[in-house]
Amino acid sequence: MFVIRWRKIKMRIALINENSQAAKNPVIEKALRKVAEPMGFEVKNYGMYTAEDDCQLTYVQVGILTAVLLNSGAADYVITGCGTGEGAMLACNSFPGVICGHVEDALDAYTFAQINDGNAIAIPFAKGFGWGGDLNLEYIFEKLFCEKSGQGYPRERAVPEQRNKKILDEVKKVTYKNLTDILKELDRELVRGALSGEHFREYFFHDCKNESLADCVKEIID
Repeated sequence: MFVIRWRKIKMRIALINENSQAAKNPVIEKALRKVAEPMGFEVKNYGMYTAEDDCQLTYVQVGILTAVLLNSGAADYVITGCGTGEGAMLACNSFPGVICGHVEDALDAYTFAQINDGNAIAIPFAKGFGWGGDLNLEYIFEKLFCEKSGQGYPRERAVPEQRNKKILDEVKKVTYKNLTDILKELDRELVRGALSGEHFREYFFHDCKNESLADCVKEIID
């Protein structure tokens, strides 16, 4: 496996599965750890772990959980998806602080990382996931993390691509409200369900770097 150790700072990667593809969680986690851990990255598996989990996440709740993890600093990157990857991507991009790409193969992964410099990807875990699906996951993760993101592709396009990314970041600051306000206005049971995974409390409160968001989450789940 070809990897480049481009980061000295350890990146924390969160894995999230929704209910329709929960049975694939062990396969996805294995491929992700195989690629990410030799690079010095940490993987936190937030589930769902099996199709029979008590916590049943919809792709909308995947978006909520993704936003909470990224905005709190509990995770630096989120790997998620659904049957087609589309629902999870749309849900993730409904929230501030999240730039989620739809990734089907290694080329998608590399160009999204280099051009769009996002912090989450949504993979189709049913559509086209047949023989060799586990290998495709490894190739996706290899190209997603093989280089520092946001360097541009092709490299001669780096300056305008980086400029466009900064413009998008500024637009999102205007078009999205603060996440704590959003969580308080959403249906309480919907949010509580998104944050009720088996290891959520253990992982989140250990890694969270945003006190106000942590307080908001505590109020909701308690």
